[in-house]
Amino acid sequence: MTGKTGAILLGALLFLAACDGREETSLENLANGANVAVVGNQFRAEAMAVMEPLAPPAPGAPGGLPVEPPVSEGPIDPDGPQGAAQVAQSYYGLLEAKRFDEAQDLWAPSSANAVQDDAAFARRFAGFSEIHANIGSPGPIEGAAGSLYVTVPVQVYARIAATGQPWYALRQMVLRRVNDVPGAGQADRRWHIQSVGPYVAAKETTLPVISATDGLIPKPSP
Repeated sequence: MTGKTGAILLGALLFLAACDGREETSLENLANGANVAVVGNQFRAEAMAVMEPLAPPAPGAPGGLPVEPPVSEGPIDPDGPQGAAQVAQSYYGLLEAKRFDEAQDLWAPSSANAVQDDAAFARRFAGFSEIHANIGSPGPIEGAAGSLYVTVPVQVYARIAATGQPWYALRQMVLRRVNDVPGAGQADRRWHIQSVGPYVAAKETTLPVISATDGLIPKPSP
């Protein structure tokens, strides 16, 4: 670091310290021979601590998870929709803990994310200092060609590493497992992540309005 650059950085640090009332701490650290970069990291950590808190939208609000009826308590069938939702919860829990290699293992073996280089997969999340998610109620199991699919709504809330600002996104995760067909191994019958994309609200079926007397009273002749 050049003397000019060091002086500029030192001045910036002292200015930040004065703004938030920590003049004594910064001056003591620097007077005791602390490295300017170390002091800078300290201020960065302190600044992150007072950043805008993460506050994802409530269910039913714009950007929030859909409002679903409460799920009855009881044992979870790992092969059912709740088992798929557990995999979604595990995935984002691993991302939160920055255990990217384990998170990558939850993708379907044939997916692009599963075959991606470990370091490249981890770099996908390098722009966030922290990642969290709320998992919604899974949809029903749908089947096709020997495979079963479940769609799980996910509300991601994270913090951008460069700015410390909150970041929110409503997503849906599609999980797949092989049906109980001859030749399917145990690993094939476990839920794996097939895709993660923008959330698409389920279409509501609108029934035609029928009169209470429809079919009971003869219609007048034209």
